[in-house]
Amino acid sequence: MEIQKIISELQYKAVRSSGAGGQNVNKVSSKVVLSFDLKNSQALSEEEKALLEMNLASRLTGDLILNLNCDEDRSQLKNKEIVTKRFLELIRKGLIVPKIRKATKVPKSVIKKRIKDKKNLSDLKKSRKKPKF
Repeated sequence: MEIQKIISELQYKAVRSSGAGGQNVNKVSSKVVLSFDLKNSQALSEEEKALLEMNLASRLTGDLILNLNCDEDRSQLKNKEIVTKRFLELIRKGLIVPKIRKATKVPKSVIKKRIKDKKNLSDLKKSRKKPKF
């Protein structure tokens, strides 16, 4: 994964931010929307694309485009930096291949201990009963 090559494929769009903020919100386009076309990316291999498509399925559109937006700051440049860092972290986490869990047997000593404990509890409960005549 080449970070510079991926960053060069990103598309940014500045739009007006929503919410409270008075005149500044109405005048300034400080919200940044990042778009990344996963299907047509040249920076990622086919295996990486398949892995990202599987891991980020809930965040991708039907055309395999990842959209992220940020309107945390009043500055467009800071929002652009924040959304880029968020995107790179998302890609980094999406490319991690989870380890396959190996099933293991329950040790014989654990099984023996459980049966022994059950037997002791059973004997304890039997000893509480009144004797039959």
